[in-house]
Amino acid sequence: MKQRTLGSENFQVSAIGLGCMGMSFAYGQPGDEQQNISTLHRAFDLGVNFLDTAEVYGPFTNESLIGKALKGRRDSVKIATKFGFHITGEGEGWERIKGVNSQPANIRSAVEASLLRLGVEAIDLCYQHRVDPRVPVEDVVGTMADLVREGKILHLGLSEISSETLKRAHAVHPITAVQSEYSLWSREPESSLLATCQQLNVGFVPYSPLGRGFLSGKLPALGADDFRHYLPRFQGEALTHNLKLVGQLKEMAGGYGASAAQLALAWVLAKGENIVPVPGASKIPHLEDNCRAVALRLAVEDLALLDGLFAAENIIGERYTPQELTLVERDSPQ
Repeated sequence: MKQRTLGSENFQVSAIGLGCMGMSFAYGQPGDEQQNISTLHRAFDLGVNFLDTAEVYGPFTNESLIGKALKGRRDSVKIATKFGFHITGEGEGWERIKGVNSQPANIRSAVEASLLRLGVEAIDLCYQHRVDPRVPVEDVVGTMADLVREGKILHLGLSEISSETLKRAHAVHPITAVQSEYSLWSREPESSLLATCQQLNVGFVPYSPLGRGFLSGKLPALGADDFRHYLPRFQGEALTHNLKLVGQLKEMAGGYGASAAQLALAWVLAKGENIVPVPGASKIPHLEDNCRAVALRLAVEDLALLDGLFAAENIIGERYTPQELTLVERDSPQ
């Protein structure tokens, strides 16, 4: 597997990582634990050495799953996890998440708990998951920098932030990577964030680079507890319209002898050498299919064609619900 470097501190990872959320959270019932571990081990064998998780996935169960899969393999794998939500002991799943919390005390307790669940001495890359409107990013990064000095975190990241917030954060401590949703049908980072990452030599890690499975062209029937039911892009006329675009993506992919998922990932990879997407995959065939995208090179004219086909005006429906949209691409308070 080819490697890419995120940030200015020589943080090298596989050109494609593995988003692990769907193994435990959000997309229906959690998968079989042993099957998930087998998928993770297959990823390691394929050279995928960059895993993406978070305390909120489960909550907590996804980190524990990865901790089990890491036994005997820790030295060859880089782990990225996240803090930043207020998680209670009441209820199950989403019910336990009660807003954001990046107060210094919560950052510390979250990191300490993640270390225990993952079974590691240090977190390779730790992100603030969402901006906390009560805590300036300077205070957040200051606390994270203290944890770097203590050896509990190796590299810092931020998720779903604005360009200005990134600049403020980077002035306090080098930021290794920014994570935001980015794919053919979620292009918001192109407005300024990608350019700011390039300017500051910060890596960019797109989550949902396959549009939550939509761009694979193999969207399964969604279970009642699958959160995609609530996303505007997966509803009614928006879904019907957007599926037509995926049909065109599949047709172009056929010309390369590739899958729609491979074409969508190759498009993301072509956007910059500082970009490492983390598509999710809970099944080995999907994982293997995604990994083949690293070797796929798209013609310049096809990249331009995809840019136009999936332009913002051609996509119907927002990527999140109105409430969830208030948490993304956010400015930190002063």
